[in-house]
Amino acid sequence: MTLQIAPDTALRDRLAKREEAHKYSYGHAVVLAGGPGKGGAARLAARAALRVGAGLVTVLAPQAAMAEHAAQLTAVMLSPLADGYALRGMLQGDRRINAILLGPGLGLQRAREMVPAALACAAQAGDDAPGRALVLDADALSAFAEEPQTLFQALRGRAAVLTPHLGEFARLFPDLAAQLRDGALTRVEATRHAADRCGATVLLKGAETAIAAPDGQTALHRAVGDMAAPWLATAGSGDVLAGIVTGLVARGLSPFEAAGTGAWLHAAAARSFGPGLIAEDLPEQIPQVLRDIGV
Repeated sequence: MTLQIAPDTALRDRLAKREEAHKYSYGHAVVLAGGPGKGGAARLAARAALRVGAGLVTVLAPQAAMAEHAAQLTAVMLSPLADGYALRGMLQGDRRINAILLGPGLGLQRAREMVPAALACAAQAGDDAPGRALVLDADALSAFAEEPQTLFQALRGRAAVLTPHLGEFARLFPDLAAQLRDGALTRVEATRHAADRCGATVLLKGAETAIAAPDGQTALHRAVGDMAAPWLATAGSGDVLAGIVTGLVARGLSPFEAAGTGAWLHAAAARSFGPGLIAEDLPEQIPQVLRDIGV
């Protein structure tokens, strides 16, 4: 069965914060960044994760990019990260880190090193609230275009969300993308086959965003007609969506639930702002959207 995503009372209750809670009650998300001059995407994602309610968010960047990030980050924390070995050590040493975003502005070479290191420390899939979940976007997907099975084998059994646009989807699942273009598969069917193949939740971005989990659950978010959000056709909006999903898994939502909720919040934030939207505006609209639904 395919569910059409909409906010409900149970979701509003989960997005609210308890008066007796503290920051670690809502998780610690980390966003890996690329080299100097490439950090904007990671900062957009990190701010979105913080705005959606993650307790702490840290950008992990190469030493050479630290000054660039330090000049622009305040509530989002910053820490140097040299390589995959250092990432493993950090994740093994701090179990409070429970959500990891890799991809926005990461760079293909850095992605090929960091993704396997992060997956080695990810939680097993299947729990309603995974201990540590990964979100893979942008370069973390394209880096494995030549050998997608390498990524799929590492993903299987892990708590993870992939957030491709159609081009990235075609790099990892060329046969499914061809069948989607030819009309042999619907968007939901293609996404469901992709999730089964890679063993992770897949969110295929678009005006009709399809979401599927490896266990066969599917959902569809239709930002069309009266619910259209055409202003999302702007650079960086996908990085913000990846950050929203990361913040939600940090808060304890399952990968499938975080993907669906994130798609809805992303479009709602764009509609709330309207014409003239740029990616920096999206995280700042999240508080208003949450107020509107009674969180």
